[in-house]
Amino acid sequence: MASGGLQLLGFVLAFLGWIGIIISTAMPQWKMASYAGDNIVTAQALYEGLWMSCAMQSTGQIQCKVYDSLLKLESSLQATRALMVAAILLGLVAVFVAVTGMKCMKCMEDDQVKKMRMAVFGGVIFIISGLAALVATSWYGNRVARAFYDPFTPVNTRFEFGSALFIGWAAASLAMLGGAFLCCSCPRRETSYPPSRGYPKNAPSTGKDYV
Repeated sequence: MASGGLQLLGFVLAFLGWIGIIISTAMPQWKMASYAGDNIVTAQALYEGLWMSCAMQSTGQIQCKVYDSLLKLESSLQATRALMVAAILLGLVAVFVAVTGMKCMKCMEDDQVKKMRMAVFGGVIFIISGLAALVATSWYGNRVARAFYDPFTPVNTRFEFGSALFIGWAAASLAMLGGAFLCCSCPRRETSYPPSRGYPKNAPSTGKDYV
């Protein structure tokens, strides 16, 4: 029962992490304009994401523009996109695989060994999905930080971390933690030794055996 509870906890955490990766990928707030050190008060806030850039007015109105051409984007942004999409697709595969191996499901009840292996395999895929999202968000965040501290970057074009990055970091951590719980939820096999065979006792010899 303890392993079943750990398995369910791992799946819930990994699933929430996968949902967070999807939300982070779709959000436009991967980086937000920073006016640190600038005395100019602006009437709008600028955001940039993986798919679009947005401007929010002081009245609360938001205007977004999708990037025109994929080929005009920076190679680092394209790589970040690819990693996040790969993380989402891997997470989708992991959900189906892990659900098949869950003890509370009726699938593959006749073969418990394969059922446990499916749960472990789903956990491994969740870990890979979380790693892909973690690499993408960390890489993007590193680029934002380097540009922010670059003295040649104009003050009015500097950006800070957006909320999508923090959601992505948390989601990647949940996916990897849940995947690790899934991998550890299967009980260890107990080594069984064959029963020792007793040696047959020799019958007492009598004088009738000799001629």
